[in-house]
Amino acid sequence: MNYLSRTNEEQQLVRAQANIPFPWARSAIVCLASYHSAQPRSTDPAPPHAGWIARYAWSSRVLGDGKRIPSDYHKVLLKRLKSLESRLQEECGLFESRAYVDTGPVVERALATAAGLGWTGKNTCLIHPGLGSYVFLAVLLTSLQAAPGQASLTIPDRCGTCRRCLDACPTNALDAPYQMDATRCISYLTIEHRDAIDPGLMEGMGRQVFGCDICQDVCPWNRKAPIGADPELEPRPELVNPALEALAAMDEPAFERAFNGSPVRRAGFGGLRRNLAIAMGNSGERRFTACLRAWAAAADSGLRAAASWALEKLEGRPS
Repeated sequence: MNYLSRTNEEQQLVRAQANIPFPWARSAIVCLASYHSAQPRSTDPAPPHAGWIARYAWSSRVLGDGKRIPSDYHKVLLKRLKSLESRLQEECGLFESRAYVDTGPVVERALATAAGLGWTGKNTCLIHPGLGSYVFLAVLLTSLQAAPGQASLTIPDRCGTCRRCLDACPTNALDAPYQMDATRCISYLTIEHRDAIDPGLMEGMGRQVFGCDICQDVCPWNRKAPIGADPELEPRPELVNPALEALAAMDEPAFERAFNGSPVRRAGFGGLRRNLAIAMGNSGERRFTACLRAWAAAADSGLRAAASWALEKLEGRPS
């Protein structure tokens, strides 16, 4: 995550303000799309052999022939931003612009807060007062001058005294309100972290095999949020509480077939197996020992360490 601290030639933090990497930027159009669905939450009861894939990564769309295929919100929303950009060019003439969906040196959450789309919650997520935090953000930076003298759009913080997200985080990544230690966050560990995971964090990772929804699933604002209805972001049923055995049985070609075009591919085949090994250890199910023994001899050091830890946990030996 070194990109977060990248500076320019003047030693300015690139992500501090949009006009540092883009001096021409005069306005930002911030868009929001809900991915909330009627499926269970990660905090709801589930079989011990079930893993958890973050809700946002379930996305899919149905082709004209009825076949359901994975979709990636980055591509879905970027296409929509590009369409908006083209329409604005037709109406306003040529102008400088850049479109980003979690892919550029802009802090979407801060821009969304300034645009009046919500407030930053104690779990560091943007919370929309009507849609909750199960939302994607997309930003179009432009050289168009915003109308002057507009009243503030800022929505006040409505978290109040609630601290459910902090109390629920199993790895203590939310070490203070509005503050996150990303190196302890399950989403970071299961997706971006490429090496062996600290054994001290593995038990807290529970059954999460890609991302984590816990701090959002316990948020009262998401209990009131309406179900989304975006045909390009519909959930894939097979990714809700997926069986650990089914995911573990995939070889690399099967992984590519299942997740090509899906955010889950970001973790990589080896990364997903490492995460599965940890979830197996936390399941308490000794039926996973044969698989874990095979993985404990793997060439990949992260998988090998995770499988060894899981075996020790299931077999009752000190880890």
